[in-house]
Formats: sequence, structure tokens, C-alpha cells
Amino acid sequence: MNRTAMVTGVGRLAGIGAGIARHLAADGWDLVLTYWHDYDSRMPWGVQPDDVERLAAELEATGARVLALPADLEDPQAVDRLMESVAEQAGTLQGLVLSHAESVDSGILDTTLASWERHFAVNTRASWQLIAAFARQAAHDGGAIVALTSDHTAFNLPYGASKGALDRTVIAAARELGPLGITANVLNPGPVDTGWMDQQVREDLTRRQPGGRLGTPADVAGTVAFLLSPQGRWVSGQLIKSDGGFSA
Repeated sequence: MNRTAMVTGVGRLAGIGAGIARHLAADGWDLVLTYWHDYDSRMPWGVQPDDVERLAAELEATGARVLALPADLEDPQAVDRLMESVAEQAGTLQGLVLSHAESVDSGILDTTLASWERHFAVNTRASWQLIAAFARQAAHDGGAIVALTSDHTAFNLPYGASKGALDRTVIAAARELGPLGITANVLNPGPVDTGWMDQQVREDLTRRQPGGRLGTPADVAGTVAFLLSPQGRWVSGQLIKSDGGFSA
């Protein structure tokens, strides 16, 4: 019987979440994917309305069972509804990958209260709710949690601050949920171009990479898959920089 993992924030074929889902499906995981098109509609890349269905079909062609569910994680009740659907349609989860995010650039002087609260609702509060719900439904053999984070702070303040709070939450989960057989880690993949970079940003960041190239969703997916695998389960409570040396 295949293991099942939930991967959040999988709304676009070009996204990190999609890359993670592809790798996990190749490793034999069944998948629950969440997405929210309203967020994509506010971003430079816009909504790709067929991407979720196309990705699900691609993953199912490898033999994976796939359940794709919309989830407005700004809504405090969304996680409860989501987990009810998962329990009914997919059963118990053994993996949780938090790759969703609210990320709208603003700094100390121009961040609005509404934006601040939305970032913390989606990136921090909903992630805590998902972690807690995952732990409550875990079977006797536990599971593994991986959350994606970022070092970006200046001029992307609410995103960076809410991700910093997420880091502390996940590290706490490693200690508190360890007795349940659950591991928890935070992964910082560095800059990955999933459609948010213009040419100047792409060139500037590439020059800062020791290996001369930017990371890809597939690069991120390999590290996530290891942390979810039996071989990676001794790693827990860590903030891991898997960024090609960008932060060195």
C-alpha cells in the first residue's frame, strides 16, 4: 500500500509544489494537492486554469492516486474542511509538505495591516493548523513534515516575518511531535525561478550562485523527497539550506 503525502500550494505546473509532487509520485507516493487560484490571480504569472488538472493527470499516469482540493488557507476554517475531505477520500497521511505561500512585496513603511494579517494567516497560522491536524491523524508509525521557508525579508517584510515564525513552529514540532514518530524540518531552497523573476533579477541572482545557475523545482524536490524517505527520517528539527551555495 502506497504512502500518502499532502503537498500544499500546487496551483501551477511551473511551481515548486508541482516539482515536489512529481518526485514523490515517482517514489511511489499517493498525493493530496491543494491550490488556491485567487492567490495566483493577484500574482504576475496569473491563473493557469488547467494546470492542476494537467498535473493530476500527469501524476496519475505514473500510477499515483491523486486528490486535488482547493483551499483558501486565509480562512480559519479551511484546514478543518480540508482534513475532513482528506480523511474521507484519501485516508491517513504519512507526509506533509508545506509549499504554499502568500508573498506580496512591501516594506516597513508601505505594508498595510490587511497584507500583514493575510501573510501571517496563510504562512504561519494555517501552517500550524496543518501541522497539528497532520499529527492528530497520524498512525502509529508517524510521518514526516517539511516546510519551505526563505531568507527574504527587506522589502518583502510580511512574507519574511511570517516565514520566520513558521521556522520556529516547525522546529517546535520536531521536539513536541517526535514521540509520535513525526519528524519536522524547514527547508530554504534559495532563489528558484517559478515565474516571479524578470530578466534583470534572474541575471543578478545567477551571478551570486557559486555553481552559475539558479535552483529548479526538481532540485528542491530531491531534498524534500529525502527528508520524507525512511533514509531521511533521522534528520529532524533542522533549518536546512539546500540552495546550491547561494547563502555561503
